[in-house]
Amino acid sequence: MMAESVAGPVFQLGRPRFDQSSFLGRLRHFVEIIDPSTLFVSQEKLQECIKLLDDYKHGTLPPGTTDQQLWEAQKIKQAIIHPDTGEKIFMPFRMSGYVPFGTPIVIGLLLPNQTVMSTIIWQWLNQSHNACVNYANRNATKPTPASKFLQGYAGAVTSAVSIAVGLNVLIQKANKLSPATRMIIQRFVPFPAVASANICNVGLMRHSELSEGIDVLDNNSNVVGSSKIAARHAIMETALTRVVLPMPIFVLPPIIMSYLERLRFLQRNRRLLLPIHSVVCLITFGLSLPVAISLFPQMSQIEVSCLEPEIAMATDCKVVTYNKGL
Repeated sequence: MMAESVAGPVFQLGRPRFDQSSFLGRLRHFVEIIDPSTLFVSQEKLQECIKLLDDYKHGTLPPGTTDQQLWEAQKIKQAIIHPDTGEKIFMPFRMSGYVPFGTPIVIGLLLPNQTVMSTIIWQWLNQSHNACVNYANRNATKPTPASKFLQGYAGAVTSAVSIAVGLNVLIQKANKLSPATRMIIQRFVPFPAVASANICNVGLMRHSELSEGIDVLDNNSNVVGSSKIAARHAIMETALTRVVLPMPIFVLPPIIMSYLERLRFLQRNRRLLLPIHSVVCLITFGLSLPVAISLFPQMSQIEVSCLEPEIAMATDCKVVTYNKGL
């Protein structure tokens, strides 16, 4: 357990502020990581945060620096800087930018009466954004060639479009369904299409990790070796979060909107449907993201006995840590 002061947990460099062994602790941690306010942090402020953390590391902190200031500095750095590369993540592809930049696409995916062309366009935009987010937040302990990224991107987009268009065509040909029932079912098409494509997206965008392995660390954060088994665990955990994430996003808004559209007020004011639909999507997306990515800690642990023999021979630790990615 983390040491506590009256004002909160005592700062520890590189350690999460909240207990990562519990779901609630991870949820509180990721709510901070995806805080959209970090998108507006200036380069000057970011450098101040990095310097403050470096000063802490070297024991040269300015007098009067509080734990709260250190936690805030670490929050900003973690939200903007990739833990493996040490480089800034492009704003739309940060986890803090996932909801603001992804919500317009979700709204487009959930619009009723989609044509084949509009389905293709929205699925392409969604998987393009997902591919870039997956790549930007991957485990980057090993370099990934651009050709691998392009192959994964093409596979992810193709799978998403194929599934979505295929389901839409099947529904259109279901003559036994009434037009109203067909429209309601059509609204739920994005979920299986997006969930299936998200699995493909994560697997294809991070396929090089399976062939090259990812670094695993001992208790002192020293690299013990490279493990393909840890890479498989990392990708499976990330893929599961990408299946859970769209569940409420693509299931709740159609249910809520099908109810709201029957209200007399909205039937008289049809122009309000799109703004209300947008707000519903924004709220469900904003609530779903931290819940989904909190299923597993970003820095996950695995028993050495489950890994390759060379890893076990290289360390005395019984458990090692790896960056799952987000």
